[in-house]
Amino acid sequence: MEPVEITEGGVRLRMFLPDDAPAVADGCNDPLTRRFVPGMPQPYTEIHAMHWITEGSTSAWAGGGAAWAIADPATDELLGCVGLSRPVPERGQIEVGYWVVPRARGRGAATAATIAATRYALGNGFERVELLTDGANAASQRVALAAGFRAEGVRRGAASRPAGTAAQPTPAGQPVDGARPEPTRPPERDDLLVWARLAGDPPGPTPRTLPDLPGGRLTDGTVALRPLDADDTDFAYRLQTLPDVVATSVPAVVPTRDSIASRCALSPGKWLLGDRADLVIADAATGTATGRLGLYYQEPELGQAMIGYSMLPEWRRRGYPVRAIRLLARWVFAATGIERLIAGTLPDNLGSQRVLEKAGFRREGLMRARLPGPDGIRLDDLQYALLPADLPADLPVG
Repeated sequence: MEPVEITEGGVRLRMFLPDDAPAVADGCNDPLTRRFVPGMPQPYTEIHAMHWITEGSTSAWAGGGAAWAIADPATDELLGCVGLSRPVPERGQIEVGYWVVPRARGRGAATAATIAATRYALGNGFERVELLTDGANAASQRVALAAGFRAEGVRRGAASRPAGTAAQPTPAGQPVDGARPEPTRPPERDDLLVWARLAGDPPGPTPRTLPDLPGGRLTDGTVALRPLDADDTDFAYRLQTLPDVVATSVPAVVPTRDSIASRCALSPGKWLLGDRADLVIADAATGTATGRLGLYYQEPELGQAMIGYSMLPEWRRRGYPVRAIRLLARWVFAATGIERLIAGTLPDNLGSQRVLEKAGFRREGLMRARLPGPDGIRLDDLQYALLPADLPADLPVG
């Protein structure tokens, strides 16, 4: 492909200039950029930046890809980098990748640049553009969705990083040059989410099955629901290791702190993918985390999802889970394609059964030996379901 400048969507894609070196160095030293872009020297100096500008970016074009500076069309200020790399001509495929400086985040620059670069690729002989993101990089997943990419699956162990460091994906078209110290332990492997856009895909953003909560939370004035994230690790670990919570978990084993930290970090991305929504049940007045409520959208073709919840001991018997379930159910039935919520309890878990019944759920039957239990035994699962018409109307959502 021949070097070309593009101006659309509020950004200008142009060639890198020597004057960009300080801004490139600043952008590549940003902690978030370093976390999700592997292979860059640390610290990243203006010498490294100049090497990228004069050699790395030009070699991208020579190798059948592309490398653009993302610039403000009015001021020509550098906002980041977007590129096309790893062409596979026999498959008509190429990969897009990007990074943006902190001041440009949340302004749509990455999305506009990705749309422009993808359109350029699809207009120049390629039929498929891939985008890879780390599961914990929710911001990048939002860019993929906004640019019309569809999630296709997981590429297991596709990214390598030094042992003991944060997970780092491998976006394409990034300024990578210079040597890095050898890790003292063998590198670890991380999964990457695979997104793709085809030449024949419809224009516009990719529809989501689980949209964001309005204003970022739901509340009835007594309890509030907000998305679980990486900052909730300590709370979630305490909750999920309580003996009675472990006993009703599947599988019924005590989780490690690392596994809980991973789940919290990946939770925003799971929501964006539409697989599940993990929420914190909080006290509306203080914001204190009191419990967890999960929505598992495992059967979208049936319009059916499952819920599960758990509470910290000091916040039990206050009616919080009933209120939380009603809040979630109202939002689900109004804002998603879900028409039926299900939940299950162990037959002897009378407390959980009372919560579900107060929230409007109806008992539907017993599924014998459905759940794996301790020591290889199987446990029965008492099934409940909630339809929109079953939902009580006495708790307003604000």
